[in-house]
Amino acid sequence: MTNNEFVLQGSPSIKQELLDKPTTPIVTTNYELKTAGFWVRFWAFVLDGLIISAVGGIVANPIFYLMGWSLSDSVWYAPISIISAILYYCYFVLMTKFFGQTLGKMAFGLRVISLEHDKLTWSDVLFREWIGRLINNIIIPLYIFVAILPDNQGIHDYFADTTVVHEKVYVAKETAQLATPTQEKPKEPEQIVEKIEEE
Repeated sequence: MTNNEFVLQGSPSIKQELLDKPTTPIVTTNYELKTAGFWVRFWAFVLDGLIISAVGGIVANPIFYLMGWSLSDSVWYAPISIISAILYYCYFVLMTKFFGQTLGKMAFGLRVISLEHDKLTWSDVLFREWIGRLINNIIIPLYIFVAILPDNQGIHDYFADTTVVHEKVYVAKETAQLATPTQEKPKEPEQIVEKIEEE
């Protein structure tokens, strides 16, 4: 009677080889535009406010003087309040959409960028410069979020998925991830030995 036995001689299991290989972290350095902090954005906003006030005075005052309308009414529905609000929001919306920055941001080298798109879309700009800014202007302390939230995003930035960055200032950010060993194809068995035992 004959028993045929086949013995495979080859490499140890691939799974064990992968487990035995040491993994070292791979550190990659990426350069990203530096986000603008609270104070530089604050001074850019102050400059924008002065520009809007100057333009409003040049445009609105003569018209109101000729029409005999009051410039001292402080209620929100007064003609001067409505025209000032229209000028204020149109300035921020149109400058941000077409230039990515207002005159105040230009002076300080800042730019608004989208975190989702290559270019700012109308929805990005309207959510940021109209709806978000309106909420911030009603509850002014919300502007402080620019100083405490990651990437210096304000509430209006969160609404639109935007942030404000320095135009030509980059920071290095290092990220580390474990190296995954390359998967090898299983080696072919080196040889097959046939052992024949005879009784």
